[in-house]
Amino acid sequence: MNAQMTMNTRMKPTAILENDITPEGSDYDVVRRAIEKISLDYRDQPSLEVLAEEVGETPTGLQKLFTRWAGLSPKAFLQAVTLDHARRLLDSGMPLLETSFELGMSGPGRLHDLFVTHEAMSPGDYKTRGAGLTIRYGYHISPFGIALIMVTDRGLAGLAFCDAGGERAAFADMSGRWPNATYVEDMSATQAYAARVFDPTTWRADQPLRVVMIGTDFQLRVWEALLRIPMGRACTYSSIAASIGHPSASRAVGAAVGANPMSFVVPCHRALGKSGALTGYHWGLTRKRAILGWEAGQVGS
Repeated sequence: MNAQMTMNTRMKPTAILENDITPEGSDYDVVRRAIEKISLDYRDQPSLEVLAEEVGETPTGLQKLFTRWAGLSPKAFLQAVTLDHARRLLDSGMPLLETSFELGMSGPGRLHDLFVTHEAMSPGDYKTRGAGLTIRYGYHISPFGIALIMVTDRGLAGLAFCDAGGERAAFADMSGRWPNATYVEDMSATQAYAARVFDPTTWRADQPLRVVMIGTDFQLRVWEALLRIPMGRACTYSSIAASIGHPSASRAVGAAVGANPMSFVVPCHRALGKSGALTGYHWGLTRKRAILGWEAGQVGS
């Protein structure tokens, strides 16, 4: 992983991992299996004992591990990912995105919990599909599995997730968005971003996370709207559509949400169906539940 590899993507880009970065018995692997059980059987309210048996842990061991990971017990997490709870996350009066501006929760200085400052590539830059752009990337362990982080000299440009064995597929997905860019494997360049993104103690207004957005004009407007959804809240696709001046474009908004290249940082996981249903998530519904539950723990603490 120390060696750098430069690739011109006129040839098919391939992710190369020199070492296995997945630790044995990682917390997320156990938690992921517990969340999958919760996701399938949440209507039956599976007990701690049932969840522990599913993942091969003792009830006490699972309780401690899960609480350390999420800041919530499995039971509290179960409550946090039910449909009723999702409905309560949705705004019930003034559109959430307008409310966030009214309350001063968002704006140029603080776009959301990570204290993000962003800029957008010009439409011309996007149309070249990355030509002339150097993107450095690296794989890092995160609270939600393996994170593929991509950066330019202007800031974070991409964040994807995968489980062990899915690294190459995640890279192909992300590099396919900007196929004319040059890709350099460089974990030394991406490590600081990994540490910054996944550690809430580093989320500081005086040190905003630099993000560069590469997309169409419409996608950029949708992604900027996502940045205005506070942690612990959610928004419907139709509300997002209305907030950007296209109230009848819910389906197009859904496509733009799905194409978001910066998972977690640009919080597409906070976009829900009108009923509160989680609907799709590019990196898997189990991971979407995990992120929402983890955020519930952060808000609670």
